[in-house]
Amino acid sequence: MQPSDAEPQTDDSILIRLEVQQAATSAVAPEVITERVRQLLSTSRLQYRDIHIPFSAENDQILAENVVAICIVDTETDQEAPQGTPLLFWQVHLEIHVFQLSEEGAADDDEPEDDVSTYRDWLLPAQEFHNLWDSLVYEDNIKARLLQYASTAISFGEKGVDPRLVSFNRTVLLHGPPGTGKTTLCKALAQKLILRFSHRFRQGQLVEVNAHSLFSKWFSESGKLVSRLFSKIMELVEEEDSLVCVLLDEVESLTRARSAAVSGSEPADAIRAVNALLTQLDALKAYPNVLVLTTSNITGAIDLAFVDRADIKAYVGPPGLQARYEILRSCMAELQRVGILAPQSYSPLPYAMLSPASVDGGGDSSEGGLATSRSLLDAARACEGFSGRMLRKLPFLAHAGAVSNRKAHAPSCEAFAHKLMDAAMKEASDRKSMNGR
Repeated sequence: MQPSDAEPQTDDSILIRLEVQQAATSAVAPEVITERVRQLLSTSRLQYRDIHIPFSAENDQILAENVVAICIVDTETDQEAPQGTPLLFWQVHLEIHVFQLSEEGAADDDEPEDDVSTYRDWLLPAQEFHNLWDSLVYEDNIKARLLQYASTAISFGEKGVDPRLVSFNRTVLLHGPPGTGKTTLCKALAQKLILRFSHRFRQGQLVEVNAHSLFSKWFSESGKLVSRLFSKIMELVEEEDSLVCVLLDEVESLTRARSAAVSGSEPADAIRAVNALLTQLDALKAYPNVLVLTTSNITGAIDLAFVDRADIKAYVGPPGLQARYEILRSCMAELQRVGILAPQSYSPLPYAMLSPASVDGGGDSSEGGLATSRSLLDAARACEGFSGRMLRKLPFLAHAGAVSNRKAHAPSCEAFAHKLMDAAMKEASDRKSMNGR
């Protein structure tokens, strides 16, 4: 395959996006890395559903010394094409995104009110959020929807679209029950965007606002806290080559404060603070390099004035069967990686590869991990109604519950899938007893 931007692209060419993680200690220019990757791919044979691109010092010393990984991401390929189908050069249009992870971690507000930090901020892309996007599993394509929305919002800003004529606020509202990954999805989206738009932004920043800290016990101080917070955010967005994502978690707490102030149970200072916050959010519309991400667990408590400002109001609910299966499968893969589960035992197949015949018992259950897959699917069915947070906790509980029967060797994936079923039934029973009190 010869991937070159100079080659003519057909209307049905496949867009291949590559994320190239450059070593944190590397000082090589990203342009050099990009060209080296192109040269590497010119002698490679890409296939449908490839993920990791192998490289070594034998084929490129520069890449071997300066690059951690080369991965294909977010690529829409022909889903009907069989595994191993090659991609021909005239079928491909390449996007290469080179990035280095920041290892600085989160920085807190250096002037907290009553020792309570108003915000935390991260330099993006951050080591803390690496691979976070890929670890999130949803069935309703919400990740693609959010990524496309954010890409369009940034593109409109770059093109100078007048928001007074074509209205867009660059504000997202994710709502749903606790534990469904709304906050995590916002952080993963911010990380993903700075990778996707590495050609446009030199760096990114995520500012996570502590909404509860915006209300002071001292009269007239709440408005000052809001002003000071957004003065900091405005300083960040003034840098045009920096993408700033503002995360407002549990945004309904602002609504409650405003509603309580109107009813007279809270001082007028609270409503002034919330009004000031909404005004400041409106002011951010003038900047093309900022995105506001918000979450809520209580939909009915959100102020309509805020709802009107959100471009997207997406529901994030408990995972369905396919998502539950894939979440548990990813957990088992991690336990295999570290040796807690037997690495040579059959691993569960991806959900997409489970045909109705294989699920119902057709085919040879001793090959391809079908028996393990069926056991894991039974466990996923038993987890109906569980949040993503609970699902990722279940393997720990399954392992802890089996401690008395643990043997010297690591259990197989199939045996552990049965333990997951036991843990799921125990959790369901505990929840039922709590609800029956």
